[in-house]
Amino acid sequence: MNLDELLLRYFHDTELSSVRPDMLTSGIERCQVDLALEQDRGKRFALWTLLHMFGAAPEIDVVFKDAGDRDAGRNLMDPLTANEVDAATE
Repeated sequence: MNLDELLLRYFHDTELSSVRPDMLTSGIERCQVDLALEQDRGKRFALWTLLHMFGAAPEIDVVFKDAGDRDAGRNLMDPLTANEVDAATE
C-alpha cells in the first residue's frame, strides 16, 4: 500500500486540496471500517497511519495487540506530535 493508492481508494484523488469536505468525511469513515476488518498487520498499520494523519485514528492500544506494532505507531507519532507542538509555539 502506498500513499497515492490509499488516497485514490478512499478520497478518489491524490490531491487532498481537491477533495470536497463530504468526500473527505466519507473516505475517513470507509478507512476506519477497513481498518477494523483488515487482518494483515502491514495493511492495518498503513490504514492506521493514514487515519492518524487526519486525526481520526483509534487509540493505538485498541488497534494493535502486538507490542512491537504499538511501539512502531508511537515512533511514528512522536515526531509528528513534536512538529505540531513546535508549530503551535511559533
